[in-house]
Amino acid sequence: MPPTPVARTPRAALAELLSGNRRFVSGQPVHGHDVTAAAAVASGDQQPYAVVLGCIDSRVPLEAIFDQTFGSICVIRTGAHVLDRAVRGSIEYVVGQLGVRLVMVLGHERCGAVGSAVEALRSGHRPDGALGYVVDRITPAVREVGVDDPDAHPLAVRRHVRRTVAALRADELLAGPVAAGEVAVVGALYDLATGEVALLPGE
Repeated sequence: MPPTPVARTPRAALAELLSGNRRFVSGQPVHGHDVTAAAAVASGDQQPYAVVLGCIDSRVPLEAIFDQTFGSICVIRTGAHVLDRAVRGSIEYVVGQLGVRLVMVLGHERCGAVGSAVEALRSGHRPDGALGYVVDRITPAVREVGVDDPDAHPLAVRRHVRRTVAALRADELLAGPVAAGEVAVVGALYDLATGEVALLPGE
C-alpha cells in the first residue's frame, strides 16, 4: 500500500484524518494497522501531513483510529495530552521542519488523568511525584468547569482540550503560521464506545 498523499493545506489534512477515522469506524480500513517490518521499509521518506497530540490511554491507538500508515502522521502521547517543553518543541519541529499543516489535540471520554485531577481537587490530596505535575496541568480546566459539578469529569475533558488548543495556537513559533492560515490547530474528542472522532463545536 503506497503512503498517504501529502495534504498540502490544513483543510486537506483535516479531511484526510477524519476520512481515515470514518474508515476505521466502518470496519473498512485501507491500511489495517499494518505494523510489519515490510510496511515500514516500503514507507520511504517520512512526509507527515499532521501531528496528533493525544493521551497515553491504551484504548486510543492513534495510527489505528485514523487508519494511517507509516510516515503519514506524527504522534505524541502524554497523560491527558499535557503540554510540556518537549511536546511543544516536538510540534514546533514537525511544523517548521517537516511542513506539517495540521495539529490535532485529541481528548477522549473517561480519561483517567483528568479523573485523577478531579479526584485530587475533591479530596484535597495532590498525588506525589511527577504525577502531581500532570494533575497540576489539568487542574485549571477542572476549576473552570466547577469541581463540584456532577459532570465535572466529562466537562473538564473538553475544557482541557480547548485549553491545550489555545496554548498551541499562542505558541511563539506556531502563532504566525496559524494566523496566516498556513497551519491549523484543532481540538477533537474520541468516543471509546463508538470509535468516532468528532471535532469540538466551533472547530
